[in-house]
Amino acid sequence: MDQHLLNKLHTEGTLSDESFAKIKQRETDGLYSVHWELKTLLYLGILALTTGLGITIYKNIDTIGHQAILVFIALIVIACFIYCFKRKLPFSKTKVQSPDTFFDYLLLLGTLCFLIFIGYLQFEYKVFGDRYGMATFIPMLVLFYIAYDFDHIGILNMAIANLGLWLGISVTPKKLLKLFDFDSQTLTYTYLGFGLLLLAFGWATKHFDIKKHFKFSYQHYGVHVSFIAMLSGYTVHYDNGFAWLWLMGVFALGYVIYRDAMEHHSFYFLLLTVLYSYIALSCLVMRGLMSSGAIELIMMYFITSSIGLVSLLIYLNKKLKAA
Repeated sequence: MDQHLLNKLHTEGTLSDESFAKIKQRETDGLYSVHWELKTLLYLGILALTTGLGITIYKNIDTIGHQAILVFIALIVIACFIYCFKRKLPFSKTKVQSPDTFFDYLLLLGTLCFLIFIGYLQFEYKVFGDRYGMATFIPMLVLFYIAYDFDHIGILNMAIANLGLWLGISVTPKKLLKLFDFDSQTLTYTYLGFGLLLLAFGWATKHFDIKKHFKFSYQHYGVHVSFIAMLSGYTVHYDNGFAWLWLMGVFALGYVIYRDAMEHHSFYFLLLTVLYSYIALSCLVMRGLMSSGAIELIMMYFITSSIGLVSLLIYLNKKLKAA
């Protein structure tokens, strides 16, 4: 509001002291956005709904009947997608905004129920037989289609996870570290191929200008999987004379991700590059120090290198902000 006009109206007596004080207080306080709070509550509501649906089915499976449950889930899926197809905006290679508030949430609800429907069919009726890969391959194709056609990053992450399941692996870094079989070369190469494939998808989204905002999801999973695969490859081939080539792969990929992070001002990927490169460097240093049995040098290395790592991150953060 024009402060000069407000003061003039108050001076002329058109605006009372009480009204003048209330208007000034309102201007001072401003408005408070609850956008993210509402989005969080809506997402939690969808997760609670799908979780409750699963628990209800589990506890009442004998009384409800499989066919009735499948029909109920199918109706939810159909209703959600009818609404979304009617409301969706035309496809575009750039980011497309949601047509209304509830569009994304109904799309997510319909997609989750679709996955439940497919899983239920396979579990109860074995529609894919023993071809379990088909039970993940078909949903994976549907998820990628939905993610691109409706421009939904959350569903894209689900599609990437499903791609990992189809390959027989998990794309969650925590599970990678917990469940990885370090003696299996086949798994090492599978992980590496999957990680590089995701990085290639991330590069393609930017290079061909198709949903460039999807790049982060591809690169996030690709970086973790590729680095962990190469570090585990070094472990698998530890006694091999060419084991160091795996660590050189870490440094080479780290350089590529570093250049990309600096170009796009991403401290997150810069941090990942530094941490994984530090682990690779420590593997080389530890191998040399352990062969000499210098315990004191090992302790000194970790103390000094930790200080250097923190200093490097501070420097790179300042450099990134300056750029």
